Amino acid sequence: MVERDAQLHTGPGGDLMLGRRTVLGGVIAAAAAGIATRLGSPVAIAAQDDVLPSWNDGAARTAILDFIAAATDEGDAGFVPLADRIATFDQDGCLWVEHPIYGQAIFAIDRVKALAPDHPEWATTTPYDAILSGDPKAIEGFSEQDWEQIIGATHAGMTVEEFQQVVAEWAATAKNPHFDRLYTQLAYQPMLEVLNLLRDNDFRTYIVSGGGQAFIRSYAEDVYGIPPEQVIGTTFETAYGYGSDGTPTLTKVAKLQLNNNNAGKPQDINLFIGRRPAIAFGNSTGDQQMLEWANAGGQAHLAVLIYHDDAEREYAYGPAGGLPDTHVGTFTEALMTEAKDDGWAVVSMKNDWNQIFP
Repeated sequence: MVERDAQLHTGPGGDLMLGRRTVLGGVIAAAAAGIATRLGSPVAIAAQDDVLPSWNDGAARTAILDFIAAATDEGDAGFVPLADRIATFDQDGCLWVEHPIYGQAIFAIDRVKALAPDHPEWATTTPYDAILSGDPKAIEGFSEQDWEQIIGATHAGMTVEEFQQVVAEWAATAKNPHFDRLYTQLAYQPMLEVLNLLRDNDFRTYIVSGGGQAFIRSYAEDVYGIPPEQVIGTTFETAYGYGSDGTPTLTKVAKLQLNNNNAGKPQDINLFIGRRPAIAFGNSTGDQQMLEWANAGGQAHLAVLIYHDDAEREYAYGPAGGLPDTHVGTFTEALMTEAKDDGWAVVSMKNDWNQIFP
């Protein structure tokens, strides 16, 4: 929750909402003035009604705008110094579509099929045989260890540059069959607006994902405006060596290095950033510890959860609120209870977003 003089009150249905107040600085003050001056540099700010246009007016939008307004107002108790303006975002289900299966899993499945001619043993070897025989139920039941094995086998043996090229070629052509759009076109427009607004207010935006760091780095700058050095993800080891011409190389190895999920997220944020996030966004139990850690800091902070409850425009899954438990992007009742008890902002895709995709 925002640590300042905003008051919490109970909204419809018993949800906790941040009370409105008049903010004299930051983006809301700029709505009247049209210009905000920070550190001696005039920065144009759009009117409040034009900020986050894909968001409906409501508690979640208000919480985000109030947090940014306070964080950028030196006279506010919620002011966040420039050095501490860190914003972290999960990717799958938070910044882009994760259903019915994670984007990197689709990439790995496509890689198994492409590499199968060189690995005839895969036709009778678990878990590759399920992919090659087209057994969706078996694929749905893959364990974390199965995916680790598949990703290790299909991503290793290439230099880091070769891997980036392979992912780029896949991303340029691979389409989500449900939406008939490229996976990279399925980023959420409301979240792209949040990323831009935070950067306009001197926040550094980081992806902190359970997905592969190298995989996400290949497109993160083009899709989200987040450079490679601000992507933290699950990593496999690399081996230093030399090419045939003597050029130094880093080659991907099929050995897990860091599992950036659950408690691994705050651990790796500390390892790579060295600062606690002031604002953190997630959508599942895999993000729980990251949001808890962001909320435990002494400075102003805000934790935000995206709740997938829009079966018509995207997907609906939980099992919080009685929605289907799909085991992809799990959002439990316990997580919802923690969010409400601790004052996290819960974003209803159905009610808070008037637009889903660009």
